[in-house]
Amino acid sequence: MTDTETLRTAALASKAWPYEEARKLLKRWPHGKQAAMLFQTGYGPSGLPHIGTFTEVARTSMVRNAYKEMTGADTRLVAFSDDMDGLRKVPDNLPEQEMLRAHLDLPLSVVPDPFGTHPSFAAHNNARLRAFLDQFGFDYEFIAASDAYADGRFDEALKSILRHYDAIMAVMLPTLGEERRKTYSPIFPIHPDTGKVLQVPIEVVDADAGLIAYADPETGARREQSVLGGQAKCQWKVDWAMRWVAFGVDYEMAGKDLIDSVVQSGKIARVLGAKPPEGFNYEMFLDEAGAKISKSKGNGLTIEQWLTYAPIESLAFYIYREPKKARALSFSVIPRAVDEYYQFLASYPTQPIEQQLGNPVHHVHLGAVPTVDMPLTFGLLLNLVSVAMTEDKALLWRYVQRYAPQVSPATHPAIDGLLGYAIAYFRDFVAATLHKRAPDAREQAALADLDARFAALPADASAEDIQNEVYEAGKAAGFEPLRDWFKALYETLLGSSQGPRMGSFAALYGLAETRVLIAEALARAN
Repeated sequence: MTDTETLRTAALASKAWPYEEARKLLKRWPHGKQAAMLFQTGYGPSGLPHIGTFTEVARTSMVRNAYKEMTGADTRLVAFSDDMDGLRKVPDNLPEQEMLRAHLDLPLSVVPDPFGTHPSFAAHNNARLRAFLDQFGFDYEFIAASDAYADGRFDEALKSILRHYDAIMAVMLPTLGEERRKTYSPIFPIHPDTGKVLQVPIEVVDADAGLIAYADPETGARREQSVLGGQAKCQWKVDWAMRWVAFGVDYEMAGKDLIDSVVQSGKIARVLGAKPPEGFNYEMFLDEAGAKISKSKGNGLTIEQWLTYAPIESLAFYIYREPKKARALSFSVIPRAVDEYYQFLASYPTQPIEQQLGNPVHHVHLGAVPTVDMPLTFGLLLNLVSVAMTEDKALLWRYVQRYAPQVSPATHPAIDGLLGYAIAYFRDFVAATLHKRAPDAREQAALADLDARFAALPADASAEDIQNEVYEAGKAAGFEPLRDWFKALYETLLGSSQGPRMGSFAALYGLAETRVLIAEALARAN
């Protein structure tokens, strides 16, 4: 059996969620599909791109890769930006608030960029999103609504919407309140004079010609207008269905908050004569306070913020896990995510293929998993920065090389990167929280005993030998359970309630330097 056949067999049997999702497509096209299987993700550039947008592209790419491993068939991924949507409100986290308010109801593709770097607000957000997707190496086709509407790619679908106007209204009206029903329209005309996206009722004049009529909100006069060539856009649930039909989308996932929209858009797609795509509804990320992340509130992490403190692969690792469980997405989750990512990465090469396909890093790296030697954890480096109290990376490297002489910035650039992240994370989140308390009487005796044990060890003692002495000192002092002893060490020596494996830390920081920490803790008790 070839490697490809082995992979395909294991993929078909794997219970990892991307393979479970990919199997839906095998049922959709049981005898294969002539054209490439089309995956789509959608993005509304009404606010700065946040991690939720990256999440959807990453997870969809994982399902796409799983399908390719199962079948070897061609696939495509479209990242679609709904930049024809009207600016309905101004996000609180943007500059130039008054300028933006002056452009309410205009398509995002023509609203000026408040940052002054791009032709429009949508272009700015689209560029930032694409930069992050490109940085991770995603294989995708980017399509902006403003281009697709203007160049006629949606014209036939728009005519079909007009032909099925009554059936679409029958789908949508029961879902709306009484007042909204009076003004609802599946298609929003773009006013030829003001350029605004109009939320007004329309009358179908000639579906085959794409002609509608509506009462001009500026004058009250009846106005006839084409919906073709960018002169109108669909209301978003209809827009979603229209894209599925126009592009032939096979798979698109969405957040749990959009379940109702998925249902309604699916009904509309069927009205238009198409089968809705496969997909699943993932749970939403929550902020530090447990609230749903919102672009308009700006309460979520941006991708730039994560990348300030950790590599992008750790973000992809975090979002891979438990997609149907609501999880916090805050700065506090970063250190653990980084270390768990590297733990899974280290175990991958020696695993049988069945376990590899269930290993998150297989999906993070879309099957092309790198080999990385990581002799130090991010948590350990973060504690090193905390006690060394320096942002001098060269000095920190001297500690690292005493612990692991074979390691250097040239041979282990990943560690060099983690040191930089640790410096930034300590500066912004840890420094102000540290408080080294004084040890109580029992802890003083145990620390003094530990100091004597350290004094008896050679300066180059191994992390394991140091850890054994830490255990023995805690046992001799009667700590039960021993985790209370480690908690005492963290609080008195490091100023935190959590910390690293003390043997590894002392080997990295140095026995003599660790004994200084013990002496300082004992001095605080006097």
